[in-house]
Amino acid sequence: MHNTDKPDWLNLSAAAALLGVHPSTLRDWADRGDIPTHRTPGKHRRFRRADVETWAASRREAFTSPGQLIIENVLGRTRLQMAEGRLSTAPWYQRLDEQRRRDLRETGRSQLRLLLGYLAEDGADVPPEVVTVGETYERLGREAGLSLSETVGIFLYFRDFLYDSVVDVYQASGQRAAREWANMHRRIAAFTNAVLLALVAAYERARK
Repeated sequence: MHNTDKPDWLNLSAAAALLGVHPSTLRDWADRGDIPTHRTPGKHRRFRRADVETWAASRREAFTSPGQLIIENVLGRTRLQMAEGRLSTAPWYQRLDEQRRRDLRETGRSQLRLLLGYLAEDGADVPPEVVTVGETYERLGREAGLSLSETVGIFLYFRDFLYDSVVDVYQASGQRAAREWANMHRRIAAFTNAVLLALVAAYERARK
């Protein structure tokens, strides 16, 4: 039996902070068996500091891309919001039926896949498929009877996950040059701006 109260054991939040990821992301890794975890008698997760440091070193050696880390953080944050019921209390979310909620989740996944591919190809232009993503946000909002500002609010809600995750990864990656991260920030801004412009353009076409 391990004494998980000793200093060389970390709780979920502390281990996640050491890795520079959202706690829900680390929870997913542990559930998949990617990183060793133990349970206290009260069923709380504990991580051995040495295991966490070894895991962090192995990920650095595998050259995990900043873009992949960002996507993992976004997915973790989204799952946490769903699990804790925060998303379901948003007024605009309550006005979406189950089919549109599924469509919204799929749109979010499509957006993440596009973003990951875009970040992986330095110098590439924003993919033209972002127009479809913006048009889908607009259609879902219009069909649910939402105003333009409410529909934009949906997009901004998920966009914030991206920026929060960039900050998480940046703070955990002090070895990376600030110029590299500034460039990534600009690329994410270019991507999300293109989605937003496509959403507004689709709204204007629908009004004519």
